[in-house]
Amino acid sequence: MKTELPCGRDTITLELPDLVRQISTHANTALANPADAVAAALVEPIGSLPLAKIAKGRKNACIVISDITRPVPNAVILPPILKTLEESGIATEDITILIATGMHRPNLGKELEAMVGPDIMNKYRIVNHYCQKREEMRTIAVIDGAPIEVNTHYLDADLKILTGLIEPHFYAGFSGGRKSILPGISSFETMTFMHSYRVISQLEKANCRIENNIFHDYSTEVTEKAGVDFIVNVVINKAREVTGVFAGHYDKAHRAGCQMVTEHAVTELDGEADLVITSAGGYPLDATFYQVSKCLISARDILKKDGTIMVLCGCEEGLGSEEFCTIMRTNPTPAAFDERHSDPKNFVIDQWCAQNIYQALDHAGKIYIFSPGLSDDDVARFGGIKVNDCQATINELLKDHTKVVVIPEGPYVVGKIRQ
Repeated sequence: MKTELPCGRDTITLELPDLVRQISTHANTALANPADAVAAALVEPIGSLPLAKIAKGRKNACIVISDITRPVPNAVILPPILKTLEESGIATEDITILIATGMHRPNLGKELEAMVGPDIMNKYRIVNHYCQKREEMRTIAVIDGAPIEVNTHYLDADLKILTGLIEPHFYAGFSGGRKSILPGISSFETMTFMHSYRVISQLEKANCRIENNIFHDYSTEVTEKAGVDFIVNVVINKAREVTGVFAGHYDKAHRAGCQMVTEHAVTELDGEADLVITSAGGYPLDATFYQVSKCLISARDILKKDGTIMVLCGCEEGLGSEEFCTIMRTNPTPAAFDERHSDPKNFVIDQWCAQNIYQALDHAGKIYIFSPGLSDDDVARFGGIKVNDCQATINELLKDHTKVVVIPEGPYVVGKIRQ
């Protein structure tokens, strides 16, 4: 069979035996009128009073939105929310839109306009979250000795609303809901705890799982302490069309959305594979090797110990940030990474995704990497095997690998071993 895998801005076509199991997302039909669906969800929410009733009598409001790294359809979500707040008596100048940047850069100018549209950008107060602005943080809890600090623009608001996208997430189980607060609008110090070596090491097969998930539990605890009056989350398909709107109670509405994502993204397998061929999702998701950690963890979760992974990733911007490059170039083995970064004193930004890559390297016997954007030296330094001819490499691997799974959509598909 012919299988196409995205790689950077290109598509690689592979010829694979019919016995290879291909897993993909399941069909998810777009809503005919997503704006109307959002408006209806505000009136008939899940586990909550209608937004208009909640907003009545509130002095001001803060609406948290995701940053530009998430394909959230703000142009669909925000107008019905803003209209409802203003009709409920909250003045335009008393509404703040807070961008949950986490540890990412701020979204300004044309970038911001692309996110929310010129009308909203020019009419409303929009604030970026800066995780290292100490004066804009307040401690609301202490978890395992770590201070949990959240943005005061949100904490001081009389009405608190979270928006976002629900999709598989390899730490939190699913994005959306409580993740808008932690890590979205939390301090750098809080994030160093949530993304610490200790926390990440406990997240075994966490994708599309919120039960017994320490990352989800911590985020939920912080959300309850920070407070949230209403959420509006959406689910989208491969074409980035809205397929579901989930509004209301921060946990009940979010869980309903998670159920839709599970039905769309999860495929059960009868047993572990000995070879997984996967893609990092194509551009822009695979612009750096940092982001490739997501598909590697998904592959690891369905791979037998000492099995083989082959990943296709464009990486036109190279490995990633300066900090990430340093980690990948100075730790030749998973053991070397563990020895250095298990010590909290050696914590550096972006080490969490490096930790996932080394986890995959430790589990797999070999990881083959086809990546036009990475040098042979960079791949060799962290123990990967650089590939120049995908088809020839796969033909060789197929000679001694019999249980093979291919995942063209990479991180968007979650395989689960049937229990």
